[in-house]
Amino acid sequence: MRLEELRIRGLRCLTDVEIELDPGINVFVGANGAGKTSVLEAAFLLSHARSFRSGAKEALLARGELRLSIFAEVRHADERVCRLGLGRSGARWEAKADGANVAIGQLVRECAVVCFEPGSHALIAGAAEERRRYLDWGVFHVEHDFLSGWRRYQRALKQRNSLLRASSTATDELFVPWESELAQAAQQLDRQRRSYLDLLRPKLVESVAGLLPELGPLDLRYRRGWSDEQELARQLREQRPRDLARGHTTLGAHRADWSIAFEGAPLREHLSRGQEKLTALACLLAQAELYAEHRGEWPIVCLDDLASELDQAHQAAVVAQLLSAKAQVLLTGTDIPHALHSLSTRVFHVEQGQLTRLL
Repeated sequence: MRLEELRIRGLRCLTDVEIELDPGINVFVGANGAGKTSVLEAAFLLSHARSFRSGAKEALLARGELRLSIFAEVRHADERVCRLGLGRSGARWEAKADGANVAIGQLVRECAVVCFEPGSHALIAGAAEERRRYLDWGVFHVEHDFLSGWRRYQRALKQRNSLLRASSTATDELFVPWESELAQAAQQLDRQRRSYLDLLRPKLVESVAGLLPELGPLDLRYRRGWSDEQELARQLREQRPRDLARGHTTLGAHRADWSIAFEGAPLREHLSRGQEKLTALACLLAQAELYAEHRGEWPIVCLDDLASELDQAHQAAVVAQLLSAKAQVLLTGTDIPHALHSLSTRVFHVEQGQLTRLL
C-alpha cells in the first residue's frame, strides 16, 4: 500500500499543500515548527480518524480556516487505486471514498498507517487507553465484524452509565437487559483481542529480539477487564452498588489492558525511556508485519523525528527492515538522517507550512 498523492488543506500550518510521494522513502526536512509532523499527521488521520498528537480536535484547524480537508490517492498491492477524502468543518468528520460519502470505518479500512513519534513511549508507559487503541486498530483490520461488535458494546456501556447516573429512578429491570447486552458484546471483543494477541506474539518476539536483545525473552500479558472466575453479567450485577456510587461502569472490555515484561526487566519501571521507545517501535513494526501477512501489503510507515528518537545503529536496523519489506515510509527530521545518506530517497523541504521538493 502506498500514498501516491496527498493534498492537505487547513491542517495546522498547512493551509494548501499538494505532495506527490515516492513509493519508497520520503523525507521531510526543516526547522522545528515548520509543519513536517503535520504531513505525517494528515496520513495518520486518514487511517485512524484521530491525531497521534494530544490536544483538542479544534487545534487541528489552521488559524483563520473554516474547514480542514485531506485527500489521498492510495494504490494497493493489487494495483487498485482508491481516492480517499476526510474533512471537518464542524464537530464531525466526513469521509469519502471514490467520490461517494462513506462511513469512517470504510475509509479507515482502505488506508493503514502506523506511526512512531516522540510520544510513542506512551504505548508502554502511558495509560491503558493507548494500548487498547493499538490493540483494537489491529483487530479491526483482521476481524471484519469487530467494528459492529465494538459499537454494540459502546452502546450498551453508554446506556448502563446513564442508568448509573440516574440512580434515583433506575430499577433492576432497567439494568438487567443492558448488562446482559454488555456482557455478550464484551465476550466477543475479548475473544477477538485474545486471538489477535496470539497472532501478534511471534511477530513481536522477533521484532523485540532485533531491537532489544539485551532484555532477553518477553512475556506478553493480557487483562480482559473483569475476573475470569464468573461471567461478566453476574459481576456487573454484584458490582452495581459500587458503580452507582462512582457513576460509571468499572468492569468490562473498556477496562482491558496488555503489557510486556522482559526477563531482564520484569516490571515496566525497570525500562529506561530509550528502552520504552524501542519497545513501542517493536510493537508498531510487529503490528505492521502482521497486517501485511493478513492483507498482502504493508501499511504506510511514518517515522517522526527519527534521528532524535533513535541512535544511528537502531535507525539503520529499522530502515533496513522497512526496505526489505518494500514499505512506503514518510520520515521527518531537521536534516536527512545518517541512515539514509546512501539510499535513494525523495526529499522535501518544509518551511512555514510550504513544501519544496529537493530530490
